[in-house]
Amino acid sequence: MKRFIGPLLIGVIGVAILISLGVWQLERLAWKEAKIAAINAMIGAAPVALPAAPTMEADRYRGVTATGRFTGEAVFKLDSLADQGPGKRVIAVFETEGRRILVDRGIWLDGTAADPAKPMETTVTGNLDWPQEADSYTPPPDAKTGLWFARDVPAMAKALNTEATLIVAREQVGDGITPVPLDTSAIPNDHWQYAMTWFSLALVWFVMTGAWMWRIRRANLKAG
Repeated sequence: MKRFIGPLLIGVIGVAILISLGVWQLERLAWKEAKIAAINAMIGAAPVALPAAPTMEADRYRGVTATGRFTGEAVFKLDSLADQGPGKRVIAVFETEGRRILVDRGIWLDGTAADPAKPMETTVTGNLDWPQEADSYTPPPDAKTGLWFARDVPAMAKALNTEATLIVAREQVGDGITPVPLDTSAIPNDHWQYAMTWFSLALVWFVMTGAWMWRIRRANLKAG
């Protein structure tokens, strides 16, 4: 009987730990789904006037509207549209009520006509965002082409002398530039897969423990 104690303890403890990890992932799943639902509600809400001093913590994803003019100043990020090909994302300077902010106008597909450098008066409706695309591995803008490799709002604002405020346009604000409205498709939510992985490992651990104890029993019968 003593021979069974060790394997049984290892089996019970291992299965308990793996099941608890699976349950924790299910709790994370519920939390993430609630968070995504809240973000979707904020994205889809009726737009309001651009806040005087928006912050990432309080205003990310908020729908806003602003009337003013594109100055013709812009930077371009290497980008593409699924099933449509490569292009450049246009991050343009927009003047409104004495302020200079940034507007993500969308993607200018290669080979299509557009004139982002043309000044234009318009009303922009979209959502505030501070994309977290840049990290320590992101290269600086290409010295030859000037193309950026991430929407780094503070760096782009510094380069264009604007506030570090970005509106992602919901609708087209310039012929030839395809808007890419903000949504939650890029927010990872793999907690269900993680939970199933932990529960599967718990089942495997349980079966292996049973096989181990069965071999011990067979060895005891042969020895007896």
